[in-house]
Amino acid sequence: MARTTSRDAQALFQSLRSAYTATPTSLKIIDLYVVFAFFTAIIQVVYMAIVGSFPFNSFLSGVLSCVGTAVLAVCLRIQVNKENKEFKDLPPERAFADFVLCNLVLHLVIMNFLG
Repeated sequence: MARTTSRDAQALFQSLRSAYTATPTSLKIIDLYVVFAFFTAIIQVVYMAIVGSFPFNSFLSGVLSCVGTAVLAVCLRIQVNKENKEFKDLPPERAFADFVLCNLVLHLVIMNFLG
C-alpha cells in the first residue's frame, strides 16, 4: 500500500512539474513574488514568536501587508493568465494598473493603521 502511494505521489509531482514548465514566464514571476510575500510573512510571525510582539500594530501591519500583497498578486495572476476565459477582454496593462492602484490603497490603509 505504501509503495503505490509513493508511486502516486511521484506521478502527481511529475505531472505538476511537466504542466508548470508550459506556464509562461510572466506567470512564473508572479508566482515567485507570491511565494516571496508569504515567506516574508512567515519570517515576521517567527520573529514575533521568538522576540515578542511589543508594538503589536507593527506586527499586524507587516503581516497584513505581506498577505494582502500576495492576495493582490494572485488576483493579478488570474487576470493576466491567457487561459482564463473570464478575463480574456481585459488587457494585461489594465490588470497591472489595477494591481498597482489596489496595492497603493492597501499600503495607505496599513500606514494609517501604524499610527
